Amino acid sequence: MSQRAPAIAGLGMTEMGKVYGKTAPQFAAEAVTLAARDAGIQLEDVDGLLVSGGIGNDVGLDLQERLGLSDLKLLTQMQGYGSTAGQMIQYASMAVQSGMVDTVACVWGDAPLKGKKGGGDAYRESASVPVGFAGLRASSSIYSANTMYALAARRHMVRYGTTSDQLGHLAVAQREWAQLNPLAQLRTPLTLDEYHASRYIAEPFHLFDCCLVSNGAVAVIVTSVDRARDLAQPVVEVLGWGQAHPGHAMQRNDNFGLVTGAATSGPAALAMADTTLDEIDVIELYDCYTYTAMVSLEDYGFCEKGEGGAFIAEPGNLGPNGRYKVNTGGGQLSSYYMWGMTPLSEAIIQARGQAGERQVEKHDRVLVSGNGGILDHHSTLVLGSL
Repeated sequence: MSQRAPAIAGLGMTEMGKVYGKTAPQFAAEAVTLAARDAGIQLEDVDGLLVSGGIGNDVGLDLQERLGLSDLKLLTQMQGYGSTAGQMIQYASMAVQSGMVDTVACVWGDAPLKGKKGGGDAYRESASVPVGFAGLRASSSIYSANTMYALAARRHMVRYGTTSDQLGHLAVAQREWAQLNPLAQLRTPLTLDEYHASRYIAEPFHLFDCCLVSNGAVAVIVTSVDRARDLAQPVVEVLGWGQAHPGHAMQRNDNFGLVTGAATSGPAALAMADTTLDEIDVIELYDCYTYTAMVSLEDYGFCEKGEGGAFIAEPGNLGPNGRYKVNTGGGQLSSYYMWGMTPLSEAIIQARGQAGERQVEKHDRVLVSGNGGILDHHSTLVLGSL
């Protein structure tokens, strides 16, 4: 192993959910401070900073000044939507490997929730007015992330026979995990009947098919394995990574809704990590919708294409007692929605062996996915515990 091999040494998480009175930059600064403290380093030890914000994209380069950092060797603002967290870890890892920097803080923060307004209102208010071909879609009531993902899910249903009942099994399984997670927003049990009884958001999506919009921030410290060994937390190696940006959604005869970037970034990350799917112990997927997690399981190869619905509904596959340890913190559906930082943060906690009641016994290899835009961007990480 190279002494410059990358590792995650710190994790900082603010209070998340319906938390008011702070801006996204304030949340982000708090998360970086917490991550440095978690790693057992001083803020001035950080010589690289990668920042990203949510729908307002309002965590910028001036976070350096807010944190009081000077003489940084790496500073940039990134936006790959839900794939950003994975991408930040990838670029930070490459910077560490090259010797460009020693310690990089990667942070994402957002504060879209305001008072009594719901998550849907927050995202609608941030949306731009559709023009051109987007205007044609909007005239058919396809104008938001909810409606676009609903269209993708419906196409999968039509092609492969996937059902809402099958998607509901994933929502129920993740709620079972959330009941074991003190950070989760939704910890009450969820039955399949309750899932079906919940209101439609954008058919075929019910309320519990959709993620929880949240305020808050998460930060991660990336350094070398050699240095991480001397710090405060168990070392989490960054073993492999990959990206995919299909760039052709909504073109005639494309595979929108049927195949995602996971089919490309997954094999790349596994190959870099010299790891196979059957060696993956924990699977942390980007689950902005139940459909997104289901189709990612297909594209990573945990089941055949078109069999994702049957796979997640198969008794004994998911949930705390399942054969596959998927979204062990409850995911974005029941825990918290920090974009790609949701699966990444839970992956780090599991790899460290610090998940408490929900800790997976074997956690040597953890796969992490990030999905951005409307299936436009994908990132994959393979993490390992020492």
